[in-house]
Amino acid sequence: MRRIIVTYHESFSRRSYLTQGTRLSDFPEVLNDILQNPEYEIVHVSAAPEEWILKVHSPRHIDQVRMDPLCSTAWHSVGSVVTAMKAVAEGRAHRAFALIGAGGHHAGKDYFWGYCCFNDVVIGIRVLRDEGLARKFAIIDTDAHHGDGTRELVQNDPQVLHCCVCSRDYTSRDGTKVDLSAFRILSGCGTEKERNKAYANAIKDNFVPLIYSFAPDMLIWYFGFDTHRGDYGDLGLTMDAYLSIAKTLRETAVEVCDGRFVVVLGGGSRRDLASQLIPPIIKSL
Repeated sequence: MRRIIVTYHESFSRRSYLTQGTRLSDFPEVLNDILQNPEYEIVHVSAAPEEWILKVHSPRHIDQVRMDPLCSTAWHSVGSVVTAMKAVAEGRAHRAFALIGAGGHHAGKDYFWGYCCFNDVVIGIRVLRDEGLARKFAIIDTDAHHGDGTRELVQNDPQVLHCCVCSRDYTSRDGTKVDLSAFRILSGCGTEKERNKAYANAIKDNFVPLIYSFAPDMLIWYFGFDTHRGDYGDLGLTMDAYLSIAKTLRETAVEVCDGRFVVVLGGGSRRDLASQLIPPIIKSL
C-alpha cells in the first residue's frame, strides 16, 4: 500500500517567518496518533541545494534571502516541498503534506515579501520537470492572499493551471490562470455554515471542472489557514470548509491524476489553529 507522508524539519517548530516563532511548536508530537497508522510516515528533510533554487530565482534574490534572519528556515522549507512532490511523482508516496517554516507564493524571480522567501512550489515543478518526473501541474491556492509570486513565475507557462481565491475575478486568455474573488463568493453569507459552504462549493464548482479538462500529472493544494476566523486573513471560515475542500481535491486527484496530490502549508499564524486544523487535514488524505 502506498504511503502518505508528512515532510518536516525541526526548525519549523522553533522558528517560522510566518509567525516569527512558534505556530508549529506542537509539531511533530501533535501528529503522534496519526503516525500510529502504518499508512502514514513523517519524513525529515534536508535543506534544498542552491542548484534547485537557481532554477527559479536569481543569485541576487538568494543573497537577499540569506541576509534576512527571518528566512532562516527557507532552505529547509523548499526541501520539504520538493521532497513531498518528488516522493509522490516517483510513486514512493501516494499523497503528501509538506510542512514549512517560510512560505512561498509571494516570492517572484527577484523579490519576496509577505512572509515568503523562495517559491517552493515552482521550484518543485522545475525540479520534477528537469528529472523527467512530471510535466503538467494544477495549483489550487486558498491562502487568504493572491499568490502573486507564483502567478508571475507561471504566467506564460501553459502547462501549469494556477487557480487562486483572492480579492479579484480574473481568467487568462488560455484559461490556465484563474482567480475568484473571495469577497464575491462570501457576499451575503451571514452564518459560519453559509460561509464554509459557499467557499468550499466555489472550489468544487469553478476549479474542479478546470482540473478535469486540464488533466495534470499532479495536483497541488496551497493550503493557508489564515482564512480561518480570528487569524490574520480572517474570512470567517472554520474546519468544515477545509475538510470539504480536502475531500473534493483528494477525490479529484484520484480521478484525474492517479491520486497524485500534494498539500503545501501556506499562511496562518496561530499555534492553536495549526494544532487543531493540520492533523485532520493530514488524516483526511
